[in-house]
Amino acid sequence: MTKRLMFVFGTRPEAIKMAPLVKACEAHEAFDPVVVVTAQHREMLDQVLALFQIQPNYDLNIMKPGQSLTDITCAVIRGLEGVIGEVQPDMVLVHGDTTTTFAGALAAYYQGVPVAHVEAGLRSGNMYAPFPEEGNRRLTAVLSAVHLAPTAGARHALLAEGVVEDQVYTTGNTVIDALNTTLDRPYNFPDGPVKKALARPGRKLLLTAHRRENLGEPMHRIFAALVRLLDDFPDTTLFFPMHKNPKVRAVVEEVLGGHDRVVFMEPLDYQPFVHLMNQMDLILTDSGGLQEEAPSLGKPVLVLRDTTERPEAVEAGTVRLVGTHEGPIYVAAAELLTDPAAYAAMKQAVNPYGDGAACDRILQALGHHFGLNDRPAPWA
Repeated sequence: MTKRLMFVFGTRPEAIKMAPLVKACEAHEAFDPVVVVTAQHREMLDQVLALFQIQPNYDLNIMKPGQSLTDITCAVIRGLEGVIGEVQPDMVLVHGDTTTTFAGALAAYYQGVPVAHVEAGLRSGNMYAPFPEEGNRRLTAVLSAVHLAPTAGARHALLAEGVVEDQVYTTGNTVIDALNTTLDRPYNFPDGPVKKALARPGRKLLLTAHRRENLGEPMHRIFAALVRLLDDFPDTTLFFPMHKNPKVRAVVEEVLGGHDRVVFMEPLDYQPFVHLMNQMDLILTDSGGLQEEAPSLGKPVLVLRDTTERPEAVEAGTVRLVGTHEGPIYVAAAELLTDPAAYAAMKQAVNPYGDGAACDRILQALGHHFGLNDRPAPWA
């Protein structure tokens, strides 16, 4: 009998990582996918849905100006209550660590529907860094019946917390599936500042910065390090897709505004962003997803955070934690711009996050849970 799987997601990162799984599910004879979006992020979510040609079955459209975490949580639970009752899914799938993730799992739990947690088991060890993501992950784990861990490290973290071993499957990360699919689609940047800057000789750096815990003084320090780097290395250009948060943009204007080798741009759709990443020499970010994607492209990554819930790339050598203080950021970046051996060591490190077959393993894992097939072999 066909099993009905309800996919619940609401932000751009969730959509990117769930999209290839939805498409794989659509092509699988044993599963009937139902897509529910909360639209915790509206515009950025819609961009990804259009790229992967996914039409949601239900759209809760919860986004409102100035909404708090409490507002989002309550809106998701209320919205999903009726949808779950109507659809009667055999399982609800949530992804990662957003407020939609936790609230979606809780809504399913309230109605007795088992939850599968995609990208389960990531842990920073600090409930407040990143906030609220770390708490969302841990709370979702308690509510889940199936834990789809992207790496062996994530699996071990779940087992250490007492999750039953048979409920944990090591699958690789679906973001690599999404990345490979997107890179296969050619993309040409339109005429304008980005295309012009890409054509210039010299080294190219990509910056993303938006995390709550970095707002204020940490972000000032990050941007100051980059100004210093640009001044000391005149052949470098910094590409900066700016987050829409006005608190981020205020610091950007104060510290980076007016620098002639900073290319500012609005947040990019996923396809141009992947192709932009692929043309960079170095990536500096406080994002989680880029720590997984960039290694697949052979790009060294400096993580502008004090902790990471993705330690595998740090251990592999392709990612380095540099914190948010000006000195360590500058020193680490300058080393990679002046020491070919240090750069090559990070560039050539093996990506520990997947081989592009995570979606196949996840569907096999769900089939195993429902008694439809044997347990899949784990991602190494």
